[in-house]
Amino acid sequence: MQVANREFNINSPTQLAEVLEELNIEVGKKTKTGKVSTSADVLEELAEQYELPRLVLDFRELTKLQNTYVVALPKSVDPRTGRIHTTFNQTIAATGRLSSINPNLQNIPVRSSIGKRIRAAFVPADGCQILSADYSQIELRLLAHIAQDPAMTASFKNNEDVHAATAEAVFGAKTQKEQHEKRRLAKIVNFAIAYSVGAFGLAQRTGLSRKEAKEVIDNYFATYPGIKRYMDEIPEKAREGGVVRTLSGRIRPIPDINSANHGLRARAEREAINAPIQGTAADIIKIAMIRIAEALKREHLKTKMILQVHDELVFEVPNDEIDRVKILVKDLMEGAMELDVPLVVDVGVGKNWMEAKP
Repeated sequence: MQVANREFNINSPTQLAEVLEELNIEVGKKTKTGKVSTSADVLEELAEQYELPRLVLDFRELTKLQNTYVVALPKSVDPRTGRIHTTFNQTIAATGRLSSINPNLQNIPVRSSIGKRIRAAFVPADGCQILSADYSQIELRLLAHIAQDPAMTASFKNNEDVHAATAEAVFGAKTQKEQHEKRRLAKIVNFAIAYSVGAFGLAQRTGLSRKEAKEVIDNYFATYPGIKRYMDEIPEKAREGGVVRTLSGRIRPIPDINSANHGLRARAEREAINAPIQGTAADIIKIAMIRIAEALKREHLKTKMILQVHDELVFEVPNDEIDRVKILVKDLMEGAMELDVPLVVDVGVGKNWMEAKP
């Protein structure tokens, strides 16, 4: 490799560590065995200053895309139907979400340009288009409702940009430039807090110091006191009964909530906080799926619901049904459960799955 000044096995962590050392690229993090770490998070940090780590990350991504999708997916095509058929599991994911296997179609990449090309390879039958309907920020909306936080609830009710509101309230962003700079951090913080991330974890995600991350969390809880109250109260309720519940009443056992082991207990507390949110999101999309399937049958439509990916439903829709199905799907998904904040669904239509992404 030209940048490394010599050839080496890119897939070998040991050889990669040697090359980094030869190029005087200092790696601060080490593995449990004391060796230099070449993990993705370490290389991402180094890639901001050096070319080699970025090239290695690009190679790893291309290798994964090649092996997982470009090579494997064509082999999954059923010769009888000419289509790829996945299997959905009801009871694998602890949250209650459906999971997809053989092949996993819930993990098709969407962020990178090459990943988008893979998603664009999924096309409908002749005379049809792909319709994608995706819940917008459903877990944050559920957090606002479950925690009964007045500030976040008001943001969603008023159809405000909740990340921009957090940027202003937590980071003090006032001008348009400050909003642009701080909204990205605010988005990270909003989702991190929902997953019970502490100061150390937030510092890693944002690049802030641990002290700065602690101040951000304190400001966040001062802005959204209902969320702080929820995060304090729900582990205590779980300790009493050993379970938490989704809004529809589905039970999630939290067996380690009273463990004497601090690590197990802390993990159980995070699960207790997350489970009602993630579990309710899973319940909502399943309710929507059932109601949509019934409506398509009742109205004698030829549209097929072909895929569920977390908060997204994907349909193959005949061209003459597009307008009707867009309204039907959006209405039934947004009405799947009544909350104090509106459920919002973004709908897109296209000649392939990527083009249909809302």
